[in-house]
Amino acid sequence: MKNFVFISPNFPTNYWQFCKHLKDNGLRVLGVGDQTYDTLLPELKESLHEYYKVNSMENYDEVYRAVAFFISKYGRIDWLESNNEYWLERDAMLRTDFHITSGFQTEDMERIKYKSKMKPYYQAVGIPTARYHIVDNYENCKKFIEKVNYPVIVKPDNGVGASSTYKLKNDADLHTFLNEKESHVSYIMEEFITAEVNSYDAIIDSRGEPIFETGNVTPNSIMDVVNNGDNSIYYIVNELPEDTRKAGRATVKSFGVKNRFVHFEFFRLTADHPHMGKKGDVVALEVNMRPCGGFSPDMMNFANATDVYKIYADMIAYDSTLKACGEKNFCAFAGRRDGKNFKLSHDELVNKYQKQMRMVDRIPDALSGAMGNQMYVANFPTKEEMDAFYQDACATW
Repeated sequence: MKNFVFISPNFPTNYWQFCKHLKDNGLRVLGVGDQTYDTLLPELKESLHEYYKVNSMENYDEVYRAVAFFISKYGRIDWLESNNEYWLERDAMLRTDFHITSGFQTEDMERIKYKSKMKPYYQAVGIPTARYHIVDNYENCKKFIEKVNYPVIVKPDNGVGASSTYKLKNDADLHTFLNEKESHVSYIMEEFITAEVNSYDAIIDSRGEPIFETGNVTPNSIMDVVNNGDNSIYYIVNELPEDTRKAGRATVKSFGVKNRFVHFEFFRLTADHPHMGKKGDVVALEVNMRPCGGFSPDMMNFANATDVYKIYADMIAYDSTLKACGEKNFCAFAGRRDGKNFKLSHDELVNKYQKQMRMVDRIPDALSGAMGNQMYVANFPTKEEMDAFYQDACATW
């Protein structure tokens, strides 16, 4: 029996479904987390062969000892994953230290975690990338800005989501940022791109070939959602555009991706850009070597009438899948921010769209910065119907 160590299987809460299907496919699923066993979801308990509680997931020695314990009890570990951006580097350290060769190693982390290091891999397959400067001092930043003009975007070179991401519009903004930024964090400064985010989401087999593909569109800026406390909207497409598919597959090959669920973000230009291309072109943003966050895997299921948790587990167990997709829909996410005076109350919105609703729930605090506080997920056969839902979900007095 093959051993799969799942790091932090309790977060996000929907990840128990990965564990269930891995178990159903004959793997021994071993969990490591900092939540007490008694408080785990019953479905997760049922899916784990054994669970090792650590006091802190941030303590590498503790997590190391947990994996060492599993090896002493069950033998060689075949797979170790968290499918979580926050733990990607920790996962790689553990694989490297225990010679688990089925995933990325420590030496791979630079190109998949640092935004500046990703750029050559996009460029190698002909995908344009934004010009950039690693933030150092005012004079050098100004020289870069003289080439690309204001506004510019600054964010951690190694960062998750839109945290600590800012749009600098003038010299005063630049001075403020340089004075207030965290001194121990390396920041990347990039030219501003007028675009919407389009993603390529896929499950990749051991040969680097996709066995499932879809994508999402984020019409509004995640940076603005986080910094301004805006509502959050994005949707899973009913059909993946061919140019996104082509760019996604090329990126898979360039980065050497195998045996992974990936979420690659691209910009689709909404205006011509002198350096990047014409309106409508797909250009690089960043790679994420894990599933799209939050409840996106469930949304992929709703949009494609399938089960990506099973497809992932089939890839691990069989390197293929027989799980097919059914009827295709747009699957819309609307994340409302607490404190706003919405035209439709919660009950009114749910009642109006009860036939289309697939999920209605509070968003965990850890995800609320980028996703809002109250979520609604609904399926629609046409974009026009989805747009009407977004209007109803987000309109305020």
